[in-house]
Amino acid sequence: MIARSRYFDAARIALSRNPVAALIGPRQCGKTTLARQFLDGGGSAHYFDLEDPSVAQALEDPMSTLAPLRGLIIIDEAQRQPGIFPVLRVLADRAAPAARFLILGSASPDLTRQASESLAGRVEIIEMSGFGLSEIAGAEQHQLWMRGGFPRSFLAPDEAASYEWRRQFIRTFVERDIAQLGFRIASMAISRFWTMLSHYHGQIWNGSEIAASLGVNPQTARNYLDALEQTFMVRRLPPWYVNVGKRLVKSPKIYLRDSGLLHTLQGIRDMDALVAHPKLGASWEGFALEVLLQNYAGEDAYFYAIHSGSELDLYFPAASVGFEIKRQDAPKRTRSMDIALQDLDLKQLYVVYPGQQSYALAEQIQALPLSGELPALH
Repeated sequence: MIARSRYFDAARIALSRNPVAALIGPRQCGKTTLARQFLDGGGSAHYFDLEDPSVAQALEDPMSTLAPLRGLIIIDEAQRQPGIFPVLRVLADRAAPAARFLILGSASPDLTRQASESLAGRVEIIEMSGFGLSEIAGAEQHQLWMRGGFPRSFLAPDEAASYEWRRQFIRTFVERDIAQLGFRIASMAISRFWTMLSHYHGQIWNGSEIAASLGVNPQTARNYLDALEQTFMVRRLPPWYVNVGKRLVKSPKIYLRDSGLLHTLQGIRDMDALVAHPKLGASWEGFALEVLLQNYAGEDAYFYAIHSGSELDLYFPAASVGFEIKRQDAPKRTRSMDIALQDLDLKQLYVVYPGQQSYALAEQIQALPLSGELPALH
């Protein structure tokens, strides 16, 4: 089993300073496995899985069931019973609360709204994803890129088994999960949209073009995008606006968050097929982007682009630091990097690449291997 100490420690700290902690993320990313570590750690703990019909029935009157309990109370798939959130607020506000609550859930409109409204000021939200580069051995980087971070996909015995798991995951997601999470979208429509979106991975969102290809209006296409974003399947990276007297790109970039799902939607079964595929560069860019964003979780992130062609893949304005992602053996300084340094007044620009050595490209530009130790932003 791969230890996920980063998320476990985050949940433990959140529970030490809040009556409620919410661990949210895509289905099958390991939330339940992580929560069960609290059950194995000793002390008083109770676990309720709302996907179990008998448990769901027992919690139809949540106040009577939960009020007498002490210690840690874990509620899995909490989005299935939105009525539980007002009860958690009452229990969290007791003068001497004898229990703390860890709620797990896949994102849904009800879960997001209830957590923000009913539990405002009482809950700390932790976003969990699949395996990250910091959680695996360095030699497994290519396997993580090829298979993605979902535990059962990454740990599959071979490429064929991993590909089949991801294919079944996509099928179940569009046929069952998307409706259960509260989105009223036909399975065939979201399946076509998701597949089409995989062709736009790493590109600027063009809702009108995608909508025309699907035969729907642009607002419908945006609703589909919202659903995939809220369920952690897609990342919408916003553009950075700055008054530099240039025509800036003002639409977001779209990335599929899990590289393994991207490869499955593109029909890429193994590394040999990936290396020969036209989405190779875009795939590695998205993979590296997710590694960086996981490492700098909590920082506001953007991309910066000018219509003339110059751009910066990732910009953290609070730190005034930028990242350019290059799938090259030995990246070199470019005019686009110099423009970004000047326009954004960057303190440092890092060029992330798949090599092994860190080296300077200029006074404020440094090449960094993705597998190496990433610098602190502040």
